[in-house]
Amino acid sequence: MRMKILLLLFFGLAFLLTKNITAQVKLPSPSTIQTIHQEFGLGTIEVTYSRPGAKGRKVFGDLVPYGELWRTGANAATRLSFSEAVELNGRKIEAGTYVLYTIPGEESWEIIINKGIKNQGTEGYKEAEDVARFKVEPAKTKNKAEVFTIQFANIEGAFCELQLMWEKKLVTIVITANIKEKIRSQIDAAMLTDKKPYWQAAQFYYEYDMNLNKALENVNKASDANPGAYWIYLYKAKIQKDMGDNAGALKTSQTSMEFAKQAKATDYIKMNKAFQKKIKKS
Repeated sequence: MRMKILLLLFFGLAFLLTKNITAQVKLPSPSTIQTIHQEFGLGTIEVTYSRPGAKGRKVFGDLVPYGELWRTGANAATRLSFSEAVELNGRKIEAGTYVLYTIPGEESWEIIINKGIKNQGTEGYKEAEDVARFKVEPAKTKNKAEVFTIQFANIEGAFCELQLMWEKKLVTIVITANIKEKIRSQIDAAMLTDKKPYWQAAQFYYEYDMNLNKALENVNKASDANPGAYWIYLYKAKIQKDMGDNAGALKTSQTSMEFAKQAKATDYIKMNKAFQKKIKKS
């Protein structure tokens, strides 16, 4: 009897020790989680998703079936967060956090932006919680993406692309932001203060409002307020060129070059040389 009790105690202790050792073992996740954070427009976009690998398997049409709802990654559904309202392929999306679902197809993919942020994968999905649904055509890439990848590309002030890549498939979602009126309001308010934002106003009127006269007016005031600012002079030269004043643009670029040499700003020396060469050819 005593021997049985000792054996039971021994095996019980061994079980507890084994359980404790097992609990301490950590292995790499087969589908790692990635969060990407991108400044965009006047706000930010964040994407959190998990990254499965192909591992020798055929992905689309097999591992990820065509015509079926996909969580756009592994494990939990992919999340998209916007700090400001944006448009995805022309569909307005208010600021907030959403789930990105897709329905892959051979000829087109259906993109779904849904409110079900508590959903685990596709479980709990409700079509009534869709805030946008649209189709895009996938492209074929030369290089194979072994691991599912989401990235931002072709980023500009109010335009960027969210790209989904796996195997040799590339799916692009166009994101735009309507920021022009917000910036205009900021500029108008700042112009009423003692510190006038002439430099920012020049950039706004040139790049967003396409008002060359207002851009030139403000860049002149910006250069007057910042003597020796070679970057402002080169910017002014570009405005003059777009207004058809090549002679004025060349002269302004030469001024920028002189100030850049004094500051030993080699990058702006090169840019001015390239700009002047282009002007002389036209």
